[in-house]
Amino acid sequence: MTSLASLENNVIEISQLTTRFGEHVVHAGLDLVVRRAEILALVGGSGSGKSTLLREIILLQQPESGSIKVLGVDLENISDAAALALRQRWGVMFQSGGLFGSLTVRENVGLPLREHTGLSDALIDEIADWKLAMAGLDPEVGAQYPTELSGGMMKRASLARALALDPELLFLDEPTAGLDPESADEIDQLIRKLRDLFGLSIVIITHDLDLLWQVSDRVAVLADGKVLGVGSMAELAQLNIPAIRKFFDGPRGRAAQQQTGLR
Repeated sequence: MTSLASLENNVIEISQLTTRFGEHVVHAGLDLVVRRAEILALVGGSGSGKSTLLREIILLQQPESGSIKVLGVDLENISDAAALALRQRWGVMFQSGGLFGSLTVRENVGLPLREHTGLSDALIDEIADWKLAMAGLDPEVGAQYPTELSGGMMKRASLARALALDPELLFLDEPTAGLDPESADEIDQLIRKLRDLFGLSIVIITHDLDLLWQVSDRVAVLADGKVLGVGSMAELAQLNIPAIRKFFDGPRGRAAQQQTGLR
């Protein structure tokens, strides 16, 4: 029997989720729980349904059946007003950045505040600069346009926008993809810092083995339409399941383990 305390500790609860595209089954009775203030990574091969699951959680598409609850709200038959209120409680950093090229970085970061609050333009700009600073960017970056940013700066600017409304829940889609090792390491440290400072619950889609070992509290491995395993990387390393072993076997997997001191 699930206790009230454990329910209150969960920010996302997914039960028996089924998703199909025609005859293609993406999810087949998938179950997953995300705990409050944890960093949970979603991993899996191409076509395992990671991105589809994210879109379903953030209300961009609907599953065929099953239950998704986010921050205590059941997404099935959710009203437009309730969906709008819920979206303001989470932030999303898309893999491509998702910034509008016609707006400055400061305007991009301030956009959610202009859409959902009645704050003055001056205050919104001030908050946007603060969010940029939280993401590790200097104030002058706010006057630049997305095309003027490096890959690492683009990721940070996108993260700053995701933080604009002080979310309880943060979704990061491949936050270190395409970055050099130094920039990726800085993003890893920033993710941890944000969770520790603000108690954020963070869900990450990633293929970055270093991030999995050094940043995530738990990792959920998707394959065959289900979550085949969930736990810390140290716990998953003990499982002899082919879809999970690929994160530990081979040169990259062994190198990532050695950096954490696990042999």
